[in-house]
Amino acid sequence: MTEQLREHVARQLERSRARSTQLTDAVDEHDLVRQHSKLMSPLVWDLAHIGNQEELWLVRDVGGREPVRQDIDEYYDAFKFSRSKRPELPLLGPKETRQYVGDVRGKVFDVLEKVPLEGRRLVENAFAFGMIVQHEQQHDETMLATHQLRVGDPVLQAPPPPAGNAVLTTEVLVPAGSFEMGTSTEPWALDNERPAHPVHVKAFHIDTAPVTNAEYAEFIAAGGYDREEFWSAEGWMHRLHSKLRAPRFWQREGSGWARTVFGVTEALVPNEPVVHVCFFEAEAYAKWAGKRLPTEAEWEKAARHDPATGRSRRYPWGDEDPTPQHANLGQRHLRPAPVGAYPAGVSPLGVHQLIGDVWEWTASDFHGYPGFEVFPYPEYSKVFFGSDYKVLRGGSFGTDEAAVRSTFRNWDYPIRRQIFAGFRCARDAF
Repeated sequence: MTEQLREHVARQLERSRARSTQLTDAVDEHDLVRQHSKLMSPLVWDLAHIGNQEELWLVRDVGGREPVRQDIDEYYDAFKFSRSKRPELPLLGPKETRQYVGDVRGKVFDVLEKVPLEGRRLVENAFAFGMIVQHEQQHDETMLATHQLRVGDPVLQAPPPPAGNAVLTTEVLVPAGSFEMGTSTEPWALDNERPAHPVHVKAFHIDTAPVTNAEYAEFIAAGGYDREEFWSAEGWMHRLHSKLRAPRFWQREGSGWARTVFGVTEALVPNEPVVHVCFFEAEAYAKWAGKRLPTEAEWEKAARHDPATGRSRRYPWGDEDPTPQHANLGQRHLRPAPVGAYPAGVSPLGVHQLIGDVWEWTASDFHGYPGFEVFPYPEYSKVFFGSDYKVLRGGSFGTDEAAVRSTFRNWDYPIRRQIFAGFRCARDAF
């Protein structure tokens, strides 16, 4: 069993690195080192940071080996320098970075082959390796977002997602009752997903699918960006200050809308989930529609609760890992799939596309669960707890299957729009 686990870890590490390589080899050295947006790091920083985290946790901590490049630790510490300041640092160049991450990975495979995967919580079930796999995939999604912000000729290609299918109902009723939220058993779950705990949720309705481009365009046409009554006080101030008029990357084209997708400007696809909206935009749309955003607990109950058995599933479709038939994940397609494209991924209650396509804003602030315990370091989750951050759920087309579960929690500032975020609405059951 241990050897099978080692082989699984090796495959996951190789998959992650192949994606990192694709994202960084797609551009020339100038694009690797330049900052495409103040919101993002240079791509070369992300790649070296991936290697540095891998060195810190797997080479030095788990493996007990000598440092590879201790002299660069401070430059790749995500908390020491903000993204806007990173281009000013003495960063490794592209060639040095590739050599560094390659050297680290060679040592990691040696550690993986020799270290006992028992006797210490950090290595039980290869947790530290899984944490690093997820970390790399999370940065790969960040680098994908940088590619979306990049100006220039298109460099990424992928086939289109499957066609959509008719969804028979616009919303479903989620009955009142308790369900098990979070997990205490998922081997690579991160600390903010733990522990499993019962949560009682009142009956509510939730949209069968994420809000689409066509639906969001109706909000714009109805004057949604000009009507203060739909916005929270904070949201309205942000709308005015940032001059928001439409989702990011949208532009007028005649009487309709176009959207720029990784360097290609095209007519809006009406039945694709809207993407690149901030929390405040999602909140305003929901109020305009006579609804609201779901809480995090409501979202998870809709995604996991099986009313026939009363248990919480790993995923909406069951306990098996995602396949291309279940969800739009892993940069397989460079856009959200149209509504109804994944009937195999529907939840027991009939909710579509809860995993993949777009991260979904929820109404909840980011906090630890009852019984939360920091593991293995507070900077992963705990330092972000509070009302500054809103929780997003479900992953996007740019999220890898290793870095998303029905218990997985993402969080960001409510003003952020460069992330692959959309939303669905909910309402109370009367």
